[in-house]
Amino acid sequence: MCVIIPALNEAPSIGRVIDGLLALSVSDGHEPSLRVVDDVVVGDNGSTDDTAAIAHRAGAQVVTETDPGYGSACLAALSAPVEKDIVVFVDGDHSVVADELTTLLDPIVEGADIVIGSRTLGNCHKGALSIPQRFGNRVAGILIRVLWNTKVTDLGPFRAVTNEALSKIGMQDRRFGWTVEMQVRAIQLTLKMVEVPVTTRVRIGKSKIGGTVKGVIGASQGILGTIFKLYLKGRKSGEYK
Repeated sequence: MCVIIPALNEAPSIGRVIDGLLALSVSDGHEPSLRVVDDVVVGDNGSTDDTAAIAHRAGAQVVTETDPGYGSACLAALSAPVEKDIVVFVDGDHSVVADELTTLLDPIVEGADIVIGSRTLGNCHKGALSIPQRFGNRVAGILIRVLWNTKVTDLGPFRAVTNEALSKIGMQDRRFGWTVEMQVRAIQLTLKMVEVPVTTRVRIGKSKIGGTVKGVIGASQGILGTIFKLYLKGRKSGEYK
């Protein structure tokens, strides 16, 4: 199992995130503890601080992607030659509680194709999500329910997916539509998608999306544009006949 971390200037937090992930272990009480995470791959999206160096020292592989965009960083990291039977996506800002990774893996073991860590269903610390982020989640959820009759409570970045499902989805978005593309395509392909509640802490450092006007506008356009693009593509292919 590997963990993918898209990152841009996350030097203050990236080391702590990787340390937490690589420290996770499980034991049945008889055999020695086994590490949960085999590999951590950081998709460094052109950081100008020490993100890449700190990630490398912490034990992660680092893949550099200069083309800006959340999806670009994820796709670059996915190209790393590591075992990908299960792929977990985590942000590098320390907003995720690493110990809850097993909460995402349990439904996968039970047969789910993709598991979304829902910040709205879980313990979301005060200030962890900005008003635009909350509003965007709600609007996207309403649209997905109206267009595909499927309830989605969050587009959270903390998620696990089997490699088989990821291959079927065929991720393409290179910007802000990455998370919603994965969820909508899973719905269109009738994959088994499960939401589980997760804890969300206030991130370390300033958000590149919710913390800037440019980020909010870009994310909104990317998310809504991706939803409508996938819907229209489905209509054109006869999916809704």
